[in-house]
Amino acid sequence: MISREILDVAPWTEWVPLISADPPPSPGVYLARQGAGGPVVYVGVGAGPRKGGGLRGRLRRYTSGKALASGLGEGIFDRALADREWLSERLAEVESGRPMRAVQWGKASLVWADLWVCWALTKDGEEALALEKRVLAVPRVDWWNRAGRGGH
Repeated sequence: MISREILDVAPWTEWVPLISADPPPSPGVYLARQGAGGPVVYVGVGAGPRKGGGLRGRLRRYTSGKALASGLGEGIFDRALADREWLSERLAEVESGRPMRAVQWGKASLVWADLWVCWALTKDGEEALALEKRVLAVPRVDWWNRAGRGGH
């Protein structure tokens, strides 16, 4: 469930599975929750010009499996590695001679997380960073963000 405090800070889109999300290449802020109706666990920003641009570039980086050590990718991967069943499946693949590459582990952890996202567009990167900071300041959220309530 998304808290009223978060809903009130911006006009958010509808929730969609992260794997199929197609945001515009514009600056903005995205929220991630675990499962279709689960708790909000992450807030991130797609602020600057990236390959692919803004929010689209940021979220596609995660779905490609190439962002294991940054932001949301790290939060997902850390939690997947702490899940005994998920890790046992990966070890069984290694022991059977079918080890996956790091990108494949990243994609497998993304499937495990079952994240859904929504986003709010901003006029520029500076406004996106300010919105992210306001969302991170909402109390009673167990953020997966590295910096917790302090932002990036």
